Amino acid sequence: MERQILHVDVNNAFLSWTALDMLKNGSEIDIREIPAVIGGDESKRSGIVLAKSMKAKECGVKTAETIYQARMKCPGLKVFPSNFKIYREYSNQLYQLLLEYTDKIERFSIDECFLDMTQYLMNATLLQKGKEINRRVKEELGFTVNVGVAHNKLLAKMASDFTKPDRVHTLFEEEIPDKMWTLPVSELFMLGKRTVPKLYNMQIRTIGDLAKSNKKILQDKFGKHGVMMWEYANGIDNSEVKYLKEKPKGIGNSITLPEDITEIEKLDEILLALAEHVAYRLRKEKMLAKVVNVQLRNNNFVDTSHQKKLGNATDSTKEIFETAKELLEQMYRKGTPIRLVGLRVDDLTDEEEMQISLFQPQKDEKQEKLDKTIDKLKEKYGYHFITRAGNMQTEDFVKFKKEET
Repeated sequence: MERQILHVDVNNAFLSWTALDMLKNGSEIDIREIPAVIGGDESKRSGIVLAKSMKAKECGVKTAETIYQARMKCPGLKVFPSNFKIYREYSNQLYQLLLEYTDKIERFSIDECFLDMTQYLMNATLLQKGKEINRRVKEELGFTVNVGVAHNKLLAKMASDFTKPDRVHTLFEEEIPDKMWTLPVSELFMLGKRTVPKLYNMQIRTIGDLAKSNKKILQDKFGKHGVMMWEYANGIDNSEVKYLKEKPKGIGNSITLPEDITEIEKLDEILLALAEHVAYRLRKEKMLAKVVNVQLRNNNFVDTSHQKKLGNATDSTKEIFETAKELLEQMYRKGTPIRLVGLRVDDLTDEEEMQISLFQPQKDEKQEKLDKTIDKLKEKYGYHFITRAGNMQTEDFVKFKKEET
């Protein structure tokens, strides 16, 4: 199955996060809109530029130069100290939002994440999910990200580095010649500065030149790194998203709708898709949930949510959906335009722990068998291959779809 990978990169993270923190604490100035930098102590050797605003960049200020040099270029420059405690808080907020899309997240740095979306697209395309994440981060967290959309980590990373800020870029295999090979060879991911002059001496100046060069010659000159360079230039990367295999404290997902919905029947269908996804992830983690929470956001960006504690922990799609539907009926006001629907389960416990409890009732064997069968089909043929009937009236009625690519 073709992998579906996103790379999410925060635009100008340190300066953006400092600006947000200052605004929350009463500042009347958004330092993103003035000539400003984040820097170390000017009286020490750590006095270098860590991040710069667009207006500072327009003055010629560069990252990693000294603040003294930056002030020479931009006399009215404002300098603000870094605060990694705040940066970690915003980084964690981003991570929590991304967890609504997949459990397979690699925190590549404090402001970058790789997401393996292969089993988590929920009838959407990878590009649609990338655009949704881009939009939600801006609306809900207050900063912007670039999102790279591709079939491996390398291409997703390269794509996210295209035009900035606040953009979503694809880099699929067929796009490599036009979008990547025309770039200077120095733009290739993981290519060291010392290597570039050596490649120039070999008349290799673009990534395309490197891709079309003799792999054996590169290997003889650079060893294993030469092979890696050639493979990367050709878009070849089989590395996996290295995610933490820790048990989640909660599992959720939400959908920002392409247009506002006012019919509760359509909201039911969306909840069913979300319940399918959340329950599938629960079963993969071998966990059960005791709390179901439904979130709605109207067209005025006002959020409401209701939750219910279940009598018994469950991983059943049907039980989670029925509870979510009950919550929706309680909270939805007829005719209200809804632009986002979210479903989350909390108070999770290990399935094995529950099995040894004398008070845990037996599962509905027919429903459990259906859930496991659907899970196996999804894992074999792709998440989109099969989905349940919209009305969920009978637990054994399902419809098949061709896998979307």
